[in-house]
Order: sequence, then structure tokens, then C-alpha cells
Amino acid sequence: MQDLIEELQWRGMIQDIMPGTKEQLNKEMTTAYIGFDPTADSLHIGSLVPIILLIHLQKAGHKPVALVGGATGMVGDPSGKSEERNLLSEDILNHNVACVKAQLEKFLDFDASKKNAAEMANNYDWFKDFSFLNFIRDVGKHITVNYMMAKDSVKKRLDGETGMSFTEFSYQLVQGYDFYWLYKNKNCKLQMGGSDQWGNIVTGTELIRRKDGGEAFAFTCPLIKKADGGKFGKTEKGNIWLDAVKTSPYQFYQFWLNANDIDAEGWIKIFTFLDKATIDALIAEHKQDAAKRILQKMLAKEITVFVHGQNEYNKAIETTDKLFANTNAAAEDLSEDDLNTMEGIVKNNYPAYKIKEGVAVIDLLVDTDIFFSKGEARKMIQNGGLSINRKKVVGTELKIESSMLLHNKYLLIQKGKKNYYLISCN
Repeated sequence: MQDLIEELQWRGMIQDIMPGTKEQLNKEMTTAYIGFDPTADSLHIGSLVPIILLIHLQKAGHKPVALVGGATGMVGDPSGKSEERNLLSEDILNHNVACVKAQLEKFLDFDASKKNAAEMANNYDWFKDFSFLNFIRDVGKHITVNYMMAKDSVKKRLDGETGMSFTEFSYQLVQGYDFYWLYKNKNCKLQMGGSDQWGNIVTGTELIRRKDGGEAFAFTCPLIKKADGGKFGKTEKGNIWLDAVKTSPYQFYQFWLNANDIDAEGWIKIFTFLDKATIDALIAEHKQDAAKRILQKMLAKEITVFVHGQNEYNKAIETTDKLFANTNAAAEDLSEDDLNTMEGIVKNNYPAYKIKEGVAVIDLLVDTDIFFSKGEARKMIQNGGLSINRKKVVGTELKIESSMLLHNKYLLIQKGKKNYYLISCN
């Protein structure tokens, strides 16, 4: 059986670990779980770390359980939050749970004929008939308020201006009971999660010890941060989602391709399944000529194929080549199929934008939100940073005529070096 902890440690995926965890994993096939929060109808790339943890766990011969928090999603986890979030309706939550489950089933092996087949769980199943009085009697009495108040996630909120509702204060008990229920019913002895979950996870191990005299284990992975201080998984367009409708495979590919060298060196260990020798060789090759972006290209390829499949990766490469590799080619040489492929890959795509004959270019740029203000658009044009249909705009007085439309329909606008916008003018 592969030593899971050693594998994760060289990848930089272990932050806190409970004593005895490694020994437990080396002793026997162990059932372990991670919780996924159904606050949206798709997971985003921040969820890839726990997904990959479960895959490593299963590859090492252990049994993964992916828990979707249909009940805890109704409460709201205060960990890492500065204020209480809005609670979702039951209908929306149920829809989100179904979508998240469908995504998780793409990544784990659920073949029931295997001893370590993955399982899905929804904590709403064991909380729906658990009355409040029974909960505070059977669970609440085992964990003191002093213990709960000592958690960093609680302290920070209590010291802040907004405080903390009882709903959120109770979250660690609810999550702790999840661990207890899975321990009792699924022989689950390990919980994993992000480092911000350490307090909640430890509450679960403590509840198992106090309520049942049992022993359970835990480890967490570091929260992913960008070297430049920006928030991981966020762009000007918002979250990078795993759902291809919310974030196209092209956009997904570009996110990883645009990683800086420091991030790429860390992320290729975390977000791919390449072995140590391969990664070490890639890093060494990259350092010899960073301009070739060898690390970024391999990272983007591996993670795009993993999430979206080989065909979508191929399409992303094709689209990238058309947009960036041959920018000297005339836009008129792009077929309508080429342009249709580009639709949806940019921030602003207006399929119903009605072009007015002779509209000023400045007005068009602001109307389509490519620029927030006329001043910003004017400055970009004056600095030579704007092209329409791959022709540089040399004056702010340009008027847009219908004869400029590619295939009587499209305008391809480039803002700066990397930002492309395709406007469909029907």
C-alpha cells in the first residue's frame, strides 16, 4: 500500500496532521471523508484540492467518502468568513447538492465491486429527523462552550464588529456530528480538509472520543494562495468553475497557462498526478528557459484534461492558437466556425447586441462593458492598445460601420495584449 502521507508531503499538501494518522493509514485500508459545501450549483477550482486528496487516498488503497453538506449548507460555516453569509432556500440547496454530486462522480471510482469504492453521502439524510432537543442532549452535552470558544474561527468573529449568530456558532457541533455519524455507520476514521477546517475537524475527533470512546484522525492541507497576493481561483470574471457552462474549457486552460513561475512550480505538484521525477525534470527544464513556459503549459494541459477531457483540451489549444499564435493573419481569414468557437470564451459576448450604423467606437466599447468609461477607452486607443478585427485603432473618432462586420455578424476586439472580446451583432 502506497504511503499516502509521504506522497502528499512532497507535494506540499499537508499542513496539520493529528498524531497517529500516518500509522493508521499504513496499518489498514481506512475510510476517510471530506465535506463539500453546496453553496453554488458547481464546484470551483478551490474544490480541486479536496477532490485530488480523495483521489490520492483512493489510489493509495483507501476508501473515500465525499460528503455533500445538504444540512450544513443550511447553517453556514464561519471558518475563514468575516461575516455571516445569506442562507439558501431548501429548493436551491437541493438543486446545488444534486449538481455537486454529479461533478464529484466524474472524478472518483464508484465501482461497488472494489473494496475501496468511493461513496457519496449527504448529511441531510441523518439530520432531517434529528430534533433540536435530541441534538443538544445527545451531542451538545459532550462539547463544552469553553472548548468551542477556543476555536480561532469563533474567536475572530467574536472579536470582530459583526459578531456571530448562534446558527454559525453551532456549525462546529454539526460538522463534528457528521464525523461521528460516519465513524459509527461507515467505520470512517479520518477526516481531511483545508487548513481553515482544522478546528471543526478536531471537534469531530473529540466528539468521537467523548461520546463513544473511539479514536479518529485528521489532517489538513494548506489553503492555496497566489504568490502575487491575489486570491486563488479568482479573475476579473469571477470564480473559475468546474462547470464548462460557467467557465469554458478555454478560459479554464488560460487560467493555468497564465500562472506566474512561482505559482506554477507549486501548483504542478498539487494539481497534477505527475510523479516526482517528472516534475523535478520539468522544473529544471523550465528554469533553463522560463520564456518557453514549459511548466505552465504542462500544468494547464494536465488539469484541463483531468477536468474537461482530452477533446476539450484540444479545442482550447486550437482556440489559443487562433487567438494568439498567428495574430498577423487577417481577421477576415477566420471562418465563421472559428468565430463561433470563440463565442463564450470572453468576458463580454453580446449575442443580441444591435449595432447602430456609424456608432462611435468609444460608445461601442463602453456600451459593451469592454471599458468602464469613455476616458479609459480613449486612453487605451491613444496608447495604441486597441485593435478591431486585428487592425489597430489609430484614432478615437473611428465610426463602426456594418461593412466592418466579419461574416456580416462579428467584431473581434483586442484590448491590450491578452484580452479578446467577440461581439455578435445581430
